[in-house]
Amino acid sequence: MDIKIQKSQLHNHQKVQITGSKSESNRLLLLQALYPQVSISNVSNSDDSVLMRKALSSEEELIDIHHAGTAMRFLTAYFSIQKGRETIITGSPRMKERPIKILVDALSTLGAEITYLENDGFPPLKIIGKELTENKVTLAANVSSQYISALLLIASKFEKGLELTLEGKITSVPYINMTLSLLNSVGVETSFVENIITVKPNTTDIEPQTLTVESDWSSASYFYGLIALSDVGTEITIGSYKSESLQGDSVLADIYEKFGVTTTFLKESITLRKSSNIDINSIVELDLKNAPDIAQTIAVTAFGLGLECYMIGLHTLKIKETDRLVALKTELEKLGAEVIITDLSLHLKPSKTVNSNITIATYNDHRMAMAFAPLGLKVPIVIENADVVSKSYPQFWEDFKTIGFNLK
Repeated sequence: MDIKIQKSQLHNHQKVQITGSKSESNRLLLLQALYPQVSISNVSNSDDSVLMRKALSSEEELIDIHHAGTAMRFLTAYFSIQKGRETIITGSPRMKERPIKILVDALSTLGAEITYLENDGFPPLKIIGKELTENKVTLAANVSSQYISALLLIASKFEKGLELTLEGKITSVPYINMTLSLLNSVGVETSFVENIITVKPNTTDIEPQTLTVESDWSSASYFYGLIALSDVGTEITIGSYKSESLQGDSVLADIYEKFGVTTTFLKESITLRKSSNIDINSIVELDLKNAPDIAQTIAVTAFGLGLECYMIGLHTLKIKETDRLVALKTELEKLGAEVIITDLSLHLKPSKTVNSNITIATYNDHRMAMAFAPLGLKVPIVIENADVVSKSYPQFWEDFKTIGFNLK
């Protein structure tokens, strides 16, 4: 389904409730599978979390997680410790192109039995679950945090726990800290000192408890983009958020001050307000190594405002649902932008105009669809394969329509 966004005007002072964080939900769903005493509220209704929950409750040998990259990594670890169970885990054609060798090698070092069924280093995988008795492994510190989190989430079930050494400069620290915090919240003891992460084996019963998932900050980014592209005085309230967040993408509150957006934290929500216009000659420079998922939104915001923008720390974007750096360059240039990319950076030159009635390809990537949608405040635009948003934010288009977007 394609959606055409006619040039739109936001209704002011709207309130939108956003579903729970996909990142938190998927971690807690795996912990709940290991520790059934844990209950979860405000779980994400994203496709990825639905697939994660379905896979964890399935007794079938074949598990198909489609486009869900987080689920692929977390479930590879999970099924490796299901003693005596044989599992084949596969996904979409794009998933079969996304590397998983780093995680498989680490699990194999710990004693897991995993084989590749098609191409070495990539899904699908055949996993024979067993008890993992080794407890030390080393990873490069700049790998995707999902590889690291996958190991940490299952480590309390190892006979001796886990000592994970990270070599080099660590990236995506907020996501690692999120995982450790959630482990602590269910009663698992951990430590993170310099480059060594330790997870103790669980030797006591976990207390029955209910954990509430904070709403998704990545999803909040699209509303930050909307407010940045709006007139001074426009505001919107979104929930449920807290100032002490586990999510790395909560840096949005600081970053969007560069675009004239202020964030006010309320009891269970935040209000975003366009408080000022910004100097058109300013340059936005950011290192997003700890929050790469908001790069697409930021690039589109800067383009819509005619600003120059330079972002680094984007090396993980090449192995997402699509090569997001190439996709961003391609689609922004259709709109009239000048973009230079490397394997870890994006440089957007300032633009004075935005081409109208351009069709944006989404490449089966939910964030491409949602990041470009706020440009509908500037010009008519078409979003191709718009229902791809269900991967992380199924109510996205309904919410945009509610706040004033004219969709066809």
